[in-house]
Amino acid sequence: MIKENLKTVKDRIRKACKKVGRDPEGITLVAVSKTFPVKVNLYSYESGQYIFGENKIRDLVIKSELLRESEYEKVQWHMIGHLQSNKAKLVAEHVNLFHCLDSLKLAKKLNEHSKKLDKILNVLIQINSSREESKSGLLPEELSDFIQSLKGLENLKVIGLMSIGMFNKDPEDSRDDFKFMKGLFERIKETKLPSNCEMKNLSMGMSHDFEVAIEEGADIVRVGTDIFGKRKV
Repeated sequence: MIKENLKTVKDRIRKACKKVGRDPEGITLVAVSKTFPVKVNLYSYESGQYIFGENKIRDLVIKSELLRESEYEKVQWHMIGHLQSNKAKLVAEHVNLFHCLDSLKLAKKLNEHSKKLDKILNVLIQINSSREESKSGLLPEELSDFIQSLKGLENLKVIGLMSIGMFNKDPEDSRDDFKFMKGLFERIKETKLPSNCEMKNLSMGMSHDFEVAIEEGADIVRVGTDIFGKRKV
């Protein structure tokens, strides 16, 4: 099932790209395996999917340890959930891309632990574009000052923005939110950024709306249900 689902999702990505004249090779698919056992990661890996997203760092660590053998050397782990600063060490040790940077305190902790490991940690800044109180992330108007506050954190590399917009049953109802995020991304890209910041990637769109997100400029999409099925928890 997973192999067929991955093929279907990748076909949908290609169709969305064709619709707006984009290269599907420029889209990164993150298979969101949160709450599922590690066997789904194994099945996906065998089908050519190597990038996985988890929203709980403990689950990510367990799975990364299980897939640490040389035959899984292509695996990349993306942390896509909110993180408490006291768990920053685990992210520095196990994560290839952290999607949810939303505070200077957390940035300093991630930088501190990455420096101890002599590595550069790639991160995305999370934006609360829908302004929902239940969601983490910076408000759009806070972004510019926040980026400037990251000066000197040389073991962090900001490579773009991430947003989880308001859920809409009709994907078309999310289009304006995605357009807004793309506009914010382009505007901040034109400002004078610190040396450790570069606007390359825009992560937005999930199973129900990733085609619209791609049409509006996303180059990282996070898809779970349409690959692994509905979650039991």
